[in-house]
Amino acid sequence: MKKIICLALVTICQADPATRAFVDDSAPGFRDLVAGDFCKVNSADDTWTWQGSTLSCTGQPVSVMRTTKEYKNFEMVVEWMHQKPAGNSGVFVWTTPASIEKLTSDGKPGLPHGIEVQILDLGYATQTQAAGKATDWFTCHGDVFAVGIKMNHFPPLSPNKSRSFPRKNLCKGHGEWNHYYIRAINGEVRLWVNGEEVSGGNGVENPQGYLCLESEGSPIQFRKLRMRELP
Repeated sequence: MKKIICLALVTICQADPATRAFVDDSAPGFRDLVAGDFCKVNSADDTWTWQGSTLSCTGQPVSVMRTTKEYKNFEMVVEWMHQKPAGNSGVFVWTTPASIEKLTSDGKPGLPHGIEVQILDLGYATQTQAAGKATDWFTCHGDVFAVGIKMNHFPPLSPNKSRSFPRKNLCKGHGEWNHYYIRAINGEVRLWVNGEEVSGGNGVENPQGYLCLESEGSPIQFRKLRMRELP
């Protein structure tokens, strides 16, 4: 496993510390995630649309699309771009089958249990502040947190200690592409944003489940969805 991980991170390990570097997703074992790798949970029929290798999401209703199979240890690369200010979305890791079954059977808006790697537009903080609401409980730069399950969140932490806050602010605003690299191994999740590791956590029990993409109220596009399973 260590050999495989080092192959994927070669561009990061060899880069100058002052220079951002990106995972080599052309390394052996990486493959594209395409339409056939996903299936409907509680989204509308037109929520998700594939246009070649680009996946568009309307944001309506609040819901997820899951992978057809469960994953345990893996690396994942995804590029994303919010279409409007204050957009909200995310990637769910190790989503529990029980929560997916409930969302599917209920057929109503909602999100599952698992580890969320959040995708927020920079305008979300501005919008929240303008509404007179607190903004100290989240960031727009790659929060990682447990939903309905337990995880030890890496510092820095949100005030209530329920989120791993990013160590740097690296995300770009709506209309620009951002790059996430997610590594999930043996109960530990780590996130790189635009070439630098920023947040994560460990100690996840039963670290296996579906990967999900989130629809949460605003249009977003995904591209270069690639992953590699690890031992």
